Amino acid sequence: MKNKKNLSRIAVTAAAVLGGLFLCRMLFLLFDRFMNGFFVDWFEEVYIRLDWRTLEEGDTGYYTKSIRWGPLKDLLLQTLVVTVVLWILSVRIVSLLYSSVRERKVLQKAGELIGDYMLHDRESGEVFPPEYAAVAARMSEIKSGMLRQEQLLREEAGRKNDLITYLAHDLKTPLTSVIGYLSLLKEAPDMPGEQKARYVNITLEKAMHLERLINEFFEITRYNLQQIVLEKETVDLSFLLIQLTDEFYPILTAHGNTVRVENGEGLSVFGDGEKLARVFNNILKNAVAYSYPDTEILIRCSREPDFLVLRFQNRGRTIPRSKLDAIFEKFYRLDDARSTNTGGAGLGLAIAREIVTLHGGAITASSEKEVTTFTVTLPAKE
Repeated sequence: MKNKKNLSRIAVTAAAVLGGLFLCRMLFLLFDRFMNGFFVDWFEEVYIRLDWRTLEEGDTGYYTKSIRWGPLKDLLLQTLVVTVVLWILSVRIVSLLYSSVRERKVLQKAGELIGDYMLHDRESGEVFPPEYAAVAARMSEIKSGMLRQEQLLREEAGRKNDLITYLAHDLKTPLTSVIGYLSLLKEAPDMPGEQKARYVNITLEKAMHLERLINEFFEITRYNLQQIVLEKETVDLSFLLIQLTDEFYPILTAHGNTVRVENGEGLSVFGDGEKLARVFNNILKNAVAYSYPDTEILIRCSREPDFLVLRFQNRGRTIPRSKLDAIFEKFYRLDDARSTNTGGAGLGLAIAREIVTLHGGAITASSEKEVTTFTVTLPAKE
């Protein structure tokens, strides 16, 4: 293939040279003929010297012609320079035109091959000829990535549809209970106070459950429609975590859990305090939901040269590695049976990861020997 390209270039160059010489010759003949010998007359006048030679016998003599080599050498040098420049320009122009035409054909062919490869389920070797090996390898990578992304999107859509189906089904039960108990209270106004109070408490509990389910619907919609935008400022993480644990006191008390915060020094970060609070809220909510009752949740904060590291540890069932790798995916829940006491829409940790990533940090999870640890790494404030 390379030899063919070299031969083609040599042929093009030779054709350009011969064509240039022929063109120059024809231009000279036409120019001199139409100018009625003007060029020859001018040449003799400028570059030919006439000398009068007297014969010895008398006053008669004759003229001799000789070349004025100085001016003629200058003319030849100038002509040579102009000829070389014109030749180079002509060869360059012809080469560019040839390359442009060839590249257009190559790109058109590559586009056809790529379209054929992307639209049909065929191996790259079956579509691309050997000279397109580099293009075939790159397109194979792109197609594989697209297929993986499509598979992930299908799985995400499947989880989302399942979740919405479960939510729609779960909404019926508490709503039916609320309507039923309210109907009993309306039909029996003289109901004993103790029984009435019990029915009111049950109705309130079912209504609160209904509210949680509705909030899950709003969380799904908000995640799909809202783009997270950071408003950064200096944030004191120690104060933020202490404030957050105070807000979690009712939830912790209901589950019998406690929180202990081990703070380091200089825990300030340049970030969005509200968004970071949401990150820690989601992690703590997950820790409470999946921890054993009456156990401690430990938050360790430390400073490394360039990063702040926060670790959230809770004791609970060990999360299998297959599920551990998926808990940060959207609409993923650890409890497939949708226990009403654990988890939400499966968006909390996905949102947490997105917020931490926007801050230039990372979030990971590990679980072994009934201890689960979420580690959040954030760039330290200079």
